[in-house]
Amino acid sequence: MNVQEILQQVQTAAIHLGLQIIAAIIFWVVGRWVIGLVGDILRRALERQKVDPTLLRYIGSIVAVTLNIALAIAILSYFGVETTSFAALIAGIGIAIGAAWGGLLSNFAAGAFLIVLRPFKVGDFVSAGGVTGTIKEIGLFATAINTPDNVLTTVGNSRIFADNIQNFTANPYRRVDLKAQLHYSVDHRDAITRLKSRIATIPNVLQDPAPDVEPLEFSAAGPVLAVRPYCHNDHYWQVYFDTNAAIRDAFGEAGYPVPVQPIEVQQK
Repeated sequence: MNVQEILQQVQTAAIHLGLQIIAAIIFWVVGRWVIGLVGDILRRALERQKVDPTLLRYIGSIVAVTLNIALAIAILSYFGVETTSFAALIAGIGIAIGAAWGGLLSNFAAGAFLIVLRPFKVGDFVSAGGVTGTIKEIGLFATAINTPDNVLTTVGNSRIFADNIQNFTANPYRRVDLKAQLHYSVDHRDAITRLKSRIATIPNVLQDPAPDVEPLEFSAAGPVLAVRPYCHNDHYWQVYFDTNAAIRDAFGEAGYPVPVQPIEVQQK
């Protein structure tokens, strides 16, 4: 075989490989476009059925991952790679990864249970996995939570499922817990009447159940009142701050003396 024939074979092989690479790129681009199109069609179909946004995103993620794996296998098959062996290789890698990254599998399993048991959904204000905030997204392995100070925090699903979950949005209203310290000379019954009247005028405070203003304890400085208005969770901090202001204004208008905490005398 002379040099000319070798160059001809090399040129033919290079052209064939180049065409395969171009075809693979075209398949990948078109395949990704089709996957996106299928995802949009599936999303619109589920939205018409009024499927919960949390479940909708979860299903969309599973479908997208599955189709991308199928596309990669199809492209490898086009290049002549034996897909049966490749599937066996993926299974072996999966077992190895599962043994090494058991935490990811536990997060995946916990995510499935979160979807099935539904302790919360996207948009709920919760305390879960040591983080308090609004649920932004429930993913395959982790849940994204927006904290009140606007920090997006990602928490592993297994940590959420293994810990206590408080859903502040589940019930129609929530109680605001505050305390009001009175001077020992102040009649606590008069203070209760004034506070109840003032709190009733605060926007978004519920009248049913009515706000609670009752003696909580009697300290050395004077009576301590428990001040507990009720409101929807969306208005919690507005009611919290407005109630604090109402306590100060009501006691100031009544001319109550400022309570003074007694100085503790240390015994020698």
